[in-house]
Amino acid sequence: MERCGILGEAWSWQYTLTFFSFVIISILASYLLGSINSAIFISNLIYRDDIRTHGSGNGGMTNMLRTFGMKAAGLTLLGDLLKTALSIFITGVLLGFYYTHGVSNYLGFCYMSALFAVLGHIFPIYYGFKGGKGVLVTAVAALILSPIPFLILLALFVAVVGFSKYVSLGSVCAAVLYPVLLNGYFAVFGANPGGIAQLSVTIIAILIVWCHRENLKRISDRTERKISFKKKDVEVKSEDGKDADEN
Repeated sequence: MERCGILGEAWSWQYTLTFFSFVIISILASYLLGSINSAIFISNLIYRDDIRTHGSGNGGMTNMLRTFGMKAAGLTLLGDLLKTALSIFITGVLLGFYYTHGVSNYLGFCYMSALFAVLGHIFPIYYGFKGGKGVLVTAVAALILSPIPFLILLALFVAVVGFSKYVSLGSVCAAVLYPVLLNGYFAVFGANPGGIAQLSVTIIAILIVWCHRENLKRISDRTERKISFKKKDVEVKSEDGKDADEN
């Protein structure tokens, strides 16, 4: 007797093989897309230069803004948006994607995709596993998968940065609250995305905190530079004189 699988299909060996093949394809696609560094790609393609040889040496949107200007920063932002959205889209096509009460609620596979896109951004295979901090990719994923919780997190981020002037602190606070807020949102509306979603967003939060460990240490030591909203001091620098990028 055939029994019903978690996607509502009969668990024949052919279906099982197809299902796990789709899971593997989704993981690989998300990680490989996440590993694409938009800043490095755009700086080489358009400006015939390597962004990592300028400013902070970081391949991120902030360094692109300071080095090449608004157009370069905008293209970098667009690139990160597209790679994250495409990662989730591929997983959604293969394994299912729909919204319940304003959040993605289909067994958590799209959240798994977001996790591997973040892993690719932080540990990119194309650049010696040295990448960014995953904040922008996480924000895009949260916007796509859980827009209402995302707006709450965005408000928290703005409030923390506005009060403390620490972008890193705002990023960490939002990341830590994300799994708590998302699980609470699921509970309120009776949704049950399964353990994959909960585990994925929890790991993402841990990764972002880990990537900001030096920032948190400097905040504790009161040596972390604060962001300035004054025109005369638009650059944010760390104590060693390098730009403190948050991408």
